[in-house]
Amino acid sequence: MNWKTAGLALIAALALLATGWFGAALLLKPPAPPKPKNPFTNWAAIIVAGDWRAHSGAPSMVFDNARRDLAKKFVALGFDRANTRQFSAAAASFPYDDVQPSAEGPITSGLAAVTARARGGCLLYFTSHGTQDGIVLGERVVGPEPLAAKISQYCGDRPTVVILSACFSGVFVPALQGPHRIVFTAARWDRTSFGCGEENQYTFFDTCMLSQIDKVASFPALADKVKDCVATREAAMNEEETKAVAGKAPVQPALPSEPQFVADEAMAGLRWK
Repeated sequence: MNWKTAGLALIAALALLATGWFGAALLLKPPAPPKPKNPFTNWAAIIVAGDWRAHSGAPSMVFDNARRDLAKKFVALGFDRANTRQFSAAAASFPYDDVQPSAEGPITSGLAAVTARARGGCLLYFTSHGTQDGIVLGERVVGPEPLAAKISQYCGDRPTVVILSACFSGVFVPALQGPHRIVFTAARWDRTSFGCGEENQYTFFDTCMLSQIDKVASFPALADKVKDCVATREAAMNEEETKAVAGKAPVQPALPSEPQFVADEAMAGLRWK
């Protein structure tokens, strides 16, 4: 073998050796971390628009807008559309959307049916007007104890998230909180929430839920974002109302709604990202 042939053989050997090292490096490279498992695949979801009127009594889509768009958000989050039920106080206006009336009978039947099939957990979201006696569902005001009893009957000790977007909705916290529960309300028990006029697309709280849910990975983080968002909108509302009456008697600023959030420690690991 002459020097030229020997040189070519050495280059080929080095190339094979380098290839072996590169291949070994590829083999030793750690695999990409698995995507987080969707925690909501087998959850039941109930989303309710409890009234069809603005605070003035005039017709409004404010609650149905939120009901429709929140349902889409939760499906995008990982909830199965087949395990989701929607209810509206104006159900006849949505004949092609499989929306049921916001009344005790249909909501109870829907909750029973969907929790019988989807046994992983429960999500219940209500958006409506509220009083210190409870939340408006159709033509009735439903109080904390009856609602808590229905949720306990059909969701039991499953992981359960209950969100109530209504004035005075903090009144529900004592009855609903407990093991494996998250309760999130739009206001304290003695405060109103805002944004349910006939010109509003969504209430302040629902607006903030829709805008912030994609930015976080857990309900505690969502609560922090929503609380900040609501406070910002309420401050802007007060500032705007003060400007509107410039030169007149001072207007008492609206008290902040102060959304309430209570979570059992057992729910701390519930994440979707």
